Amino acid sequence: MSLEQNVMTDLKAAMLAKDEKSLRSLRAIKSAIIIAKTAEGAGGEIKEEDEIKLLQKLVKQRKDSLEIYEKQNREDLAQREREEIAVIEKFLPKQLGEEELKELIQKIVAETGASSPADMGKVMGAANKQLSGKADGKTISGIVKELLAGKA
Repeated sequence: MSLEQNVMTDLKAAMLAKDEKSLRSLRAIKSAIIIAKTAEGAGGEIKEEDEIKLLQKLVKQRKDSLEIYEKQNREDLAQREREEIAVIEKFLPKQLGEEELKELIQKIVAETGASSPADMGKVMGAANKQLSGKADGKTISGIVKELLAGKA
Protein backbone atom coordinates (compact mmCIF):
# COMPACT_ATOMS: atom_id res chain seq x y z
CA MET A 1 0.00 0.00 0.00
CA SER A 2 1.42 3.38 -0.95
CA LEU A 3 1.78 6.28 1.44
CA GLU A 4 -1.08 8.10 -0.28
CA GLN A 5 -3.44 5.13 0.18
CA ASN A 6 -2.43 4.78 3.84
CA VAL A 7 -3.02 8.48 4.44
CA MET A 8 -6.42 8.38 2.74
CA THR A 9 -7.49 5.36 4.82
CA ASP A 10 -6.37 7.06 8.05
CA LEU A 11 -7.96 10.34 6.94
CA LYS A 12 -11.35 8.65 6.48
CA ALA A 13 -11.04 6.98 9.89
CA ALA A 14 -10.07 10.28 11.53
CA MET A 15 -13.05 12.04 9.90
CA LEU A 16 -15.44 9.39 11.19
CA ALA A 17 -13.88 9.58 14.66
CA LYS A 18 -13.88 13.41 14.51
CA ASP A 19 -10.20 13.30 15.54
CA GLU A 20 -9.14 16.89 14.90
CA LYS A 21 -5.46 16.29 15.80
CA SER A 22 -5.02 13.54 13.25
CA LEU A 23 -7.08 15.35 10.62
CA ARG A 24 -4.75 18.38 10.69
CA SER A 25 -1.66 16.25 10.18
CA LEU A 26 -3.15 13.89 7.60
CA ARG A 27 -4.45 16.79 5.53
CA ALA A 28 -0.98 18.34 5.59
CA ILE A 29 0.55 15.05 4.36
CA LYS A 30 -2.11 14.69 1.66
CA SER A 31 -1.50 18.26 0.51
CA ALA A 32 2.28 17.71 0.35
CA ILE A 33 1.77 14.50 -1.67
CA ILE A 34 -0.51 16.27 -4.16
CA ILE A 35 1.99 19.12 -4.55
CA ALA A 36 4.83 16.63 -5.10
CA LYS A 37 2.81 14.62 -7.64
CA THR A 38 1.83 17.68 -9.63
CA ALA A 39 5.28 19.25 -9.56
CA GLU A 40 6.98 19.72 -12.89
CA GLY A 41 8.72 16.55 -13.99
CA ALA A 42 7.05 14.31 -11.40
CA GLY A 43 4.77 12.64 -13.93
CA GLY A 44 1.98 12.18 -11.39
CA GLU A 45 3.96 9.64 -9.36
CA ILE A 46 6.40 9.88 -6.46
CA LYS A 47 8.88 7.20 -5.46
CA GLU A 48 9.02 5.68 -1.99
CA GLU A 49 12.29 7.43 -1.10
CA ASP A 50 10.73 10.75 -2.15
CA GLU A 51 7.74 10.00 0.08
CA ILE A 52 10.11 9.47 3.02
CA LYS A 53 11.95 12.73 2.26
CA LEU A 54 8.60 14.51 2.05
CA LEU A 55 7.53 13.19 5.46
CA GLN A 56 10.92 14.05 6.98
CA LYS A 57 10.56 17.58 5.64
CA LEU A 58 7.12 17.91 7.24
CA VAL A 59 8.47 16.66 10.58
CA LYS A 60 11.47 19.01 10.38
CA GLN A 61 9.22 22.00 9.69
CA ARG A 62 7.13 21.16 12.73
CA LYS A 63 10.18 20.62 14.94
CA ASP A 64 11.54 24.01 13.89
CA SER A 65 8.19 25.62 14.71
CA LEU A 66 8.04 23.73 18.00
CA GLU A 67 11.44 25.11 18.99
CA ILE A 68 10.31 28.66 18.24
CA TYR A 69 7.03 28.25 20.16
CA GLU A 70 8.84 26.83 23.18
CA LYS A 71 11.24 29.79 23.22
CA GLN A 72 8.26 32.14 23.09
CA ASN A 73 6.41 30.23 25.85
CA ARG A 74 3.49 29.46 23.53
CA GLU A 75 2.56 26.07 24.98
CA ASP A 76 -0.77 25.99 23.11
CA LEU A 77 0.96 26.18 19.71
CA ALA A 78 3.83 23.95 20.82
CA GLN A 79 1.35 21.22 21.80
CA ARG A 80 -0.26 21.36 18.33
CA GLU A 81 3.14 20.85 16.72
CA ARG A 82 3.95 17.89 19.01
CA GLU A 83 0.63 16.27 18.09
CA GLU A 84 1.26 16.71 14.37
CA ILE A 85 4.82 15.36 14.65
CA ALA A 86 3.49 12.22 16.38
CA VAL A 87 0.95 11.58 13.60
CA ILE A 88 3.41 12.18 10.75
CA GLU A 89 6.12 10.01 12.34
CA LYS A 90 3.74 7.01 12.23
CA PHE A 91 4.30 6.93 8.46
CA LEU A 92 8.12 7.12 8.67
CA PRO A 93 10.35 4.06 8.97
CA LYS A 94 11.50 3.31 12.52
CA GLN A 95 14.31 5.70 13.45
CA LEU A 96 17.59 4.23 14.67
CA GLY A 97 18.61 4.68 18.29
CA GLU A 98 21.72 6.71 19.11
CA GLU A 99 23.84 3.64 19.94
CA GLU A 100 22.90 1.85 16.69
CA LEU A 101 23.57 5.04 14.80
CA LYS A 102 27.00 5.48 16.39
CA GLU A 103 27.99 1.94 15.43
CA LEU A 104 26.89 2.40 11.81
CA ILE A 105 28.65 5.76 11.52
CA GLN A 106 31.86 4.29 12.99
CA LYS A 107 31.77 1.66 10.22
CA ILE A 108 31.25 4.40 7.62
CA VAL A 109 34.18 6.40 9.06
CA ALA A 110 36.36 3.27 8.81
CA GLU A 111 35.18 2.54 5.23
CA THR A 112 35.87 6.08 4.03
CA GLY A 113 39.23 6.22 5.77
CA ALA A 114 38.35 9.52 7.45
CA SER A 115 40.94 10.61 9.99
CA SER A 116 40.12 14.21 10.89
CA PRO A 117 37.27 16.74 11.00
CA ALA A 118 38.39 17.87 7.54
CA ASP A 119 36.98 14.58 6.16
CA MET A 120 33.49 15.33 7.48
CA GLY A 121 32.03 15.99 4.01
CA LYS A 122 33.16 12.61 2.74
CA VAL A 123 31.67 10.81 5.77
CA MET A 124 28.42 12.82 5.72
CA GLY A 125 27.85 12.00 2.05
CA ALA A 126 28.19 8.27 2.66
CA ALA A 127 26.24 8.41 5.94
CA ASN A 128 23.32 10.32 4.45
CA LYS A 129 23.14 7.88 1.56
CA GLN A 130 23.21 4.79 3.81
CA LEU A 131 21.03 6.12 6.63
CA SER A 132 18.47 8.00 4.56
CA GLY A 133 15.10 7.82 6.27
CA LYS A 134 16.49 6.00 9.29
CA ALA A 135 17.92 9.01 11.12
CA ASP A 136 17.71 12.77 11.22
CA GLY A 137 20.50 14.62 9.37
CA LYS A 138 21.17 16.84 12.38
CA THR A 139 21.73 13.79 14.59
CA ILE A 140 23.99 12.14 12.01
CA SER A 141 26.03 15.34 11.71
CA GLY A 142 26.46 15.62 15.49
CA ILE A 143 27.70 12.03 15.79
CA VAL A 144 30.08 12.40 12.82
CA LYS A 145 31.55 15.57 14.36
CA GLU A 146 31.98 13.85 17.70
CA LEU A 147 33.68 10.79 16.17
CA LEU A 148 35.99 12.79 13.92
CA ALA A 149 36.91 15.23 16.68
CA GLY A 150 38.07 12.24 18.73
CA LYS A 151 40.40 11.22 15.88
CA ALA A 152 42.02 14.63 15.53
